[in-house]
Amino acid sequence: MRSILSALAFVGAAWACGSQHAAAAPKGFLETIHRHMMLASTSPGNGDLNPYAVFLVPQDMGVLHKDEVMVTNFNNITNLQGTGTTLVVYSPATKTSRLFASVPPNLAACPGGIGFTTALTILKSGWVIVGSTPSKDGTTGTKGDGCVLVFDANGTFTEAWKGPLITGPWGDIASIDNGDSAVLFISMAAAGLPAPDVRDPVTHYPPILHNATVLRMNLRIPSGQPPVLEKQTVVASGFAGRADRDNFLFGPTGLALDTDGTLYVTDGYDEEVTAIDNAVNRTDPVTRQNDAVGRVITKGGLLNWPLAMIWVPGHHLLVANGRNGQVVEIDPDAKKQIYAQWVDSDQAQQPPGNGDLFGLAMTPDNKGFYYVEDDMNTLNLSAP
Repeated sequence: MRSILSALAFVGAAWACGSQHAAAAPKGFLETIHRHMMLASTSPGNGDLNPYAVFLVPQDMGVLHKDEVMVTNFNNITNLQGTGTTLVVYSPATKTSRLFASVPPNLAACPGGIGFTTALTILKSGWVIVGSTPSKDGTTGTKGDGCVLVFDANGTFTEAWKGPLITGPWGDIASIDNGDSAVLFISMAAAGLPAPDVRDPVTHYPPILHNATVLRMNLRIPSGQPPVLEKQTVVASGFAGRADRDNFLFGPTGLALDTDGTLYVTDGYDEEVTAIDNAVNRTDPVTRQNDAVGRVITKGGLLNWPLAMIWVPGHHLLVANGRNGQVVEIDPDAKKQIYAQWVDSDQAQQPPGNGDLFGLAMTPDNKGFYYVEDDMNTLNLSAP
């Protein structure tokens, strides 16, 4: 009898231990994040402000070193939106930031001038690609269509792509990089937006347009030569766009590409994340009646003007909120929001951190993430 009771006790203890371990297992990535720290200023010598994009250097190239962090600035020293002209790089080795590249604010190759956005990528072939959605007075009333600029790995401006499908390159660049070729996805958010003081007679707010798109750009990259833009395809259209005096505009911002070719997009104004199937090969005519903005994965809830979006461990998505200082973790397979975590609880804004978060990028060890804080013009790190 004693041996039976001992065996039962052992089984019970093992079950309890297993249950504790099961209960302790994290539901997601954010549960492992406990520290938030400021790393460096993102404002260079010319005083540019309002950091937007965050992207890791994939390997040593030119003056760039593997795992350095590149950041774009959207505002100039007078804090006018759509006037930032600088790219800054942070070195984890030296724990300092430095200017990587700058261009004249009235660069003729880019319609309307320069205002670097969240659209940024660095190709393995050594080319830096960044989007510009410019303004003359800090509002959409004087916006230009902008362009997509190409820099070499030493920070030298090489060329700019423009055209009727490039209307305000705005959000994250999701990409497939094959070395001698690449596919880029960029959201275009500024088409047709009026000045923020133009009001809808019914709502008395700036009118909501459904002109924002996601553009696929197919590149050929000759050895030792700049990328060649061979083809442009609108793979999604009809996303909400709206002018805003404080935030410049609302539009699709976060883009994250899955291995099966599904492209996930954050729609800021509608506070949702959608999935565009077969985005890599999609050629169907795009209309609002034909799955134009993709399948809705999640909407509302913890999302509060969702902006940049990245993949995190567990095949989950991490989204930065624009209207508070939270990041939100999403399980796209289950179509569920898991939870949110405050990474910026600055009480100077209401709600805390309102308007401070934009770009996101995973750390090289995949255990933490970089983000920017607009109010402080800094690059920050969240880690276990």
